[in-house]
This record gives sequence, C-alpha cells and structure tokens, in this order.
Amino acid sequence: MKLRIKGASLRLRLTQAEVRALAAEGQVEEQVPFAGNARFTYRLSRDAGVASLEARFSGGVLAVRIPEAQARHWCTSEDVTLSASEAVGADTLRITVEKDFACLAPRSDEDESDNFPHPQAGAKTC
Repeated sequence: MKLRIKGASLRLRLTQAEVRALAAEGQVEEQVPFAGNARFTYRLSRDAGVASLEARFSGGVLAVRIPEAQARHWCTSEDVTLSASEAVGADTLRITVEKDFACLAPRSDEDESDNFPHPQAGAKTC
C-alpha cells in the first residue's frame, strides 16, 4: 500500500493483493521504521462503526476507516476510487483510497506486478 501526503490530503493506493486482503481480513497495514526504534504505521480498515471514510492519527498510527458496506462493494467492483472530505477544525482533510494501476511507462525501480492493469494500456498513441 502506498501513502501519499500533500498538505491536507491523504491518498492510499492498493495493489490487487491488498484489495483482496481488505475484503477477506478487513485490514491492510504498512510500517515505516525510523532511527531510535520509532515506527510510523498506516492502516486501512473496514469498520461497521463509521458512517463515512475517515482518518485518525494517534500514537504514531494513521488509521483510515471505510464503512463496512462501502468497503465490501469497492473491493468487489470495478470502482477505482473512494473519496471524502473531513472537517478538522477550521481545515478540511481530503481522503482518497484508490486501486493502484500499473504505470503506462515501465519503471525499473518499482515492482508493479500486482498492480491493477492500466485501463489505457492497450490504447494506441500517435
């Protein structure tokens, strides 16, 4: 799972196996190690207790939760993106969860073997 943070925007991108794990196990998680035995954890989970896509940060863990029914539909459909905006005081946090497509131009430094096929991969270009 990839995490992109830019200003007040979070984007999570999941491979095919991660989407299957979210559907089957209810959660996908990654950890980033730092010096001093510190870790940053980011987690995406299904949750019947939330009404909309939401994000919380506490104790070094970024937890993004998707309503149960919405997550199950997304995992089993052709839908690509889930998104929501969440009021955070005077600010607004934009949250996006996407299925990760393979790039149209190959990247030698990235394994994209489990990414979703890009919908324009077979398109002819002039």
